[in-house]
Amino acid sequence: MSRLVIDPVTRIGGHLRIEAEVAGGVVADAWSTGTMFRGLELILRGRDPRDAWLFAQRVCGSCTGVQGLASVRAVEHAVGATIPPNARLVRNVIAGTQYLLDHVLHFYHLHAFDWVDVESALGADPAATSTLAHATSGWPQATESHFRQAQARLAQFVASGQPSSFANGPWGHPAYRLSPEANLLLVTHYFEALDWRRSISKIHTILGGKNPHPQTFLVGGMALTPPWGGPSRGLPGEHPQQIDKRAPAALSEASLDEIAGLIATAKAFVDQVYVPDVLLVARHYPEWAALGAGIGNYLAYGEFPEDETAEPRLFLPRGRVMGRVMARVQGVEPAGVTESVTHAWYTYDGDPDGLRGPAEGETSPKYAGPPLPYASLEGSEKYSWLKAPRYDDEPMEVGPLARVLVAYVEGRDEVQAAVNRAIAALGVGPDALFSTLGRIVARAVEAEVIAGRLGTWHRDLTQGLADGDLAMADLGRWDPGSWPQEAQGWSLGEAPGGALGHWVTIRDRTIESYQIVDASTWNGSPRDGKGRRGAWEEALLGTPVADPGQPLEILRTLHSFDPCAACAVHAFDPRAAGPIELRVTGGASR
Repeated sequence: MSRLVIDPVTRIGGHLRIEAEVAGGVVADAWSTGTMFRGLELILRGRDPRDAWLFAQRVCGSCTGVQGLASVRAVEHAVGATIPPNARLVRNVIAGTQYLLDHVLHFYHLHAFDWVDVESALGADPAATSTLAHATSGWPQATESHFRQAQARLAQFVASGQPSSFANGPWGHPAYRLSPEANLLLVTHYFEALDWRRSISKIHTILGGKNPHPQTFLVGGMALTPPWGGPSRGLPGEHPQQIDKRAPAALSEASLDEIAGLIATAKAFVDQVYVPDVLLVARHYPEWAALGAGIGNYLAYGEFPEDETAEPRLFLPRGRVMGRVMARVQGVEPAGVTESVTHAWYTYDGDPDGLRGPAEGETSPKYAGPPLPYASLEGSEKYSWLKAPRYDDEPMEVGPLARVLVAYVEGRDEVQAAVNRAIAALGVGPDALFSTLGRIVARAVEAEVIAGRLGTWHRDLTQGLADGDLAMADLGRWDPGSWPQEAQGWSLGEAPGGALGHWVTIRDRTIESYQIVDASTWNGSPRDGKGRRGAWEEALLGTPVADPGQPLEILRTLHSFDPCAACAVHAFDPRAAGPIELRVTGGASR
């Protein structure tokens, strides 16, 4: 039995270390370590709750805005604020756009090289690649000259001595299976996805002021003002005068028309490039539909409210699928969430184990591992800066797969139709979703469904404004004088990576405590007090490793979750512990 250390794991957010024991050519055990402590929950103490989202959204610069939205919702819940329909629709468009950005980024720029051999693409025939592209989808950029130009661009990168993301890959690894032409097709779309991301990001720039980190969230709604000709401020009960549709504002007719075009462009890329490419990869690696299954319990908080009620209908529903049984969806309540620190570098009031709900949780760091830098965690009881969340005392997997499974089992038409198309194209059943491959396919399915829904939210917003409803915020709860002396609030929503919860306690109009349980906290958790692994650790069991010096297969399963350790631990003090040496021991990292 050999022990592999991959540190750092790259093509993710933040600093992550994976240790794995390999016996008989497969992973027999695994440990996931978040090696970075940030302390954002401590930074929020004592601050104005209305400012919390500006800090909280700095949790992540990749899934930009979703942490800010979760924070705003938690404070709104605490103080009893209700947002108007326009604000809900703008939030859905901003968040939905981020899902598309994140999913496309994940596949092409973080995960594709686990399946795509870049050096093989240099030997591809561009004419044959064009034929393959036409057989795969109707995407118009599929000429021989287009692929020849992309191949030359790739060759220029490789020959430059500064190949950037194309450097240090395990090119030629026996686990690669795509033809040179399929590799060239996907590398070409890697380049196109960069341009596509720049285009779709304009939606955030228009509605949010910037990307990353939109600036227009507001407790009570959105800090956006529709154009008008009279004195109205667009608040509830006011009657606007003539709208100036030409005004250069985020919600002007011109801006809304531009957003409509950007949504259509984004949807075309998802439908004609991203989804077909995922299915192309999946057809070449069918054995991965039986690998990486992991825990088998799936949790989704749900996202995209469709009304302004206290318990709104969610476009992507809330629920749990337990034990891989696709028969019914079980409920989810905030009280079901707890966190263990038995194997994490934290304490709860001196309690060595700790098992509390986030509302009563603490961020009390206490490093108790081996001296840094260290070669191995073997023998260390505490081994991560990530806590171990559980629901009803059960470990859970969260993410696009969990959301798709919950929506599929609940009978949501759009999701069922998209899933059925995908699995029919692959010639598999729904059970194949419980795998490394299933996570990749579910992410593409979700992008397809959300891309279709973005147009509906945009049309509803445009029609409401045209009908004269200009309300963007309910400022009745903006004044802290209207707040109770003490209030607690929470939000259960989703980030692209999975279930996202924020909990806030407000006393004397300031934040007394704040806790965040992010998707990667769920998936990347260490063992809990009962010794049960987190989702990443469990999913790695049974993973084949052809070459321990280049454990590409481990990265395939790990990257299928889109890890973001920066989101999971909320700064490292070099004066206290010394520098962390980032290196690879017994494995490759890119």
